[in-house]
Amino acid sequence: MASKSAATAVQNHLLTEKELLAMPESDYMNEAQLAFFRDRLKRLEQDIISNAGATTENLRETQFVPDPADRATIEEEHALELRTRDRERKLLKKVQQSITRIDSGEYGWCEETAEPIGLARLLARPTATLSLEAQERREMRQKLYGD
Repeated sequence: MASKSAATAVQNHLLTEKELLAMPESDYMNEAQLAFFRDRLKRLEQDIISNAGATTENLRETQFVPDPADRATIEEEHALELRTRDRERKLLKKVQQSITRIDSGEYGWCEETAEPIGLARLLARPTATLSLEAQERREMRQKLYGD
């Protein structure tokens, strides 16, 4: 029964970043921390989805502009917006994969070493799947071998 009330308390109070960082290492990826990151990822997911909807509306509003320079500017703005949305589409996939990792109990743990990724790194990049050291090794290999 105590665990159920603890879970309810977690749902009713999301940690702040300060509270999250103040927790002892032994609490790493406990229910409260997972709830914090799930909320952060869900909000990011909703922001990306709403931005995509706004882009679609903006691109539908085609206007005829007789001046070639103005038309070129509008086309360039559309191209930039499409590139931004493409990056966000890729980020959305990572966000959804991170939520799945929370559900499976793998979130917060390095895919290569199974060591903690770390709260500070997850706050900076909530979709991280590698510890800082593993990420640096991967980048070094890519630089050396062009992987």
